[in-house]
Amino acid sequence: MHNPKRFFLSTVTAATLVACVGSAMAQEKFKIGLILPMTGPFASTGKQIEAAARLYIAQNGDMVAGKKVELIVKDDTSAPDVTKRIAQEMVVNDKVNVLAGFGLTPLALATAPIATQSKTPLVVMAAATSSITEASPYIVRTSFTVPQAAVALADWAPNNNIQKVVTLVSDFGPGIDAEKFFKDRLTLNGGQVIETLRVPLRNPDFAPFLQKVRDLKPDALFAFVPSGAGSALMKQFAERGMDKAGIKMIGTGDITDDDILNSMGDVALGVVTSHHYSASHNSPLNKKFVAAFEKANNGLRPNFMAVGGYDGMRVIYEAAKATKAGSGEALLNAMKGQIFESPRGPMFIDAQTRDAVHNIYIRKVEKVNGQLYNQEFSTLKDVKDPGKAK
Repeated sequence: MHNPKRFFLSTVTAATLVACVGSAMAQEKFKIGLILPMTGPFASTGKQIEAAARLYIAQNGDMVAGKKVELIVKDDTSAPDVTKRIAQEMVVNDKVNVLAGFGLTPLALATAPIATQSKTPLVVMAAATSSITEASPYIVRTSFTVPQAAVALADWAPNNNIQKVVTLVSDFGPGIDAEKFFKDRLTLNGGQVIETLRVPLRNPDFAPFLQKVRDLKPDALFAFVPSGAGSALMKQFAERGMDKAGIKMIGTGDITDDDILNSMGDVALGVVTSHHYSASHNSPLNKKFVAAFEKANNGLRPNFMAVGGYDGMRVIYEAAKATKAGSGEALLNAMKGQIFESPRGPMFIDAQTRDAVHNIYIRKVEKVNGQLYNQEFSTLKDVKDPGKAK
């Protein structure tokens, strides 16, 4: 007579127990919300960063401070409103410990208020406008800033027979940074920027801009375009015979991105750029990183986006260890001031600005064993972001 009741009670008890165990298991996870461009024109950025993050987990284990690491990857579709919504869902529903990724500046800036309100550390692994870390006290950056690279090249150019320059940049945050900091520094060094050109970020057609450059006959064209867009720029540069007209191509390392460099062909030979990472960086750690990355990704060469993702995971893991897989301000504080050897070389996270401080290398595209590489020939050590120099 009491059996149905007993069965009902035991069922309820079992369900409660399962719910409690499920809740406990949920609490035993350390969650990283990785928001990246996985489709569209900037998909190569997402592919490189996700591959690097997964490589780091494969090499260092999927447990940190006794908790299982869960990587939640979502496509930002390169849209700020979509990115912000995904971040909100990750914080509220998934209860992530860290937000990470951010392939483009507008996406990082759109998400900054969520990081601040929820006190969730946000690790920028790609976007490179100087001001990003100022948008929230919870932002830490493991990529680079465009002014770091632009200023280094503006110091190099006048000492190498480049006095008159035209700048050509993608018309958004980091491009405007590249234009401003290159122009200011080149002018300070006695050079001259005779024209500044800005190209639309989406569906860019470089042809009319390059024709204008050819007509102006500068010593060099200084360019910044986002990762992945350099191939079209170099192709059109060659089609207009600008190299044969004696106009040198120089720029930040985005234009000779390791991911697409081989597909550019010989037009890229001799192009001089400044950047914080090359796949040919000559260090034991980088050689191991490149070999492991290529093995795990069907021969794909890692680029500067990959190293931003790989180092970002390192910063997150070490902070998690230091805080016993904590969250919020404690986790953020454990990210600040980290000093370590990266595949890019020595680096640290500036405790005040929360930005990456690292070497900037001047490189030239050369052929090595039949493949094109950015070969480093000069090093500027421990470069801080000039955009934050007061």
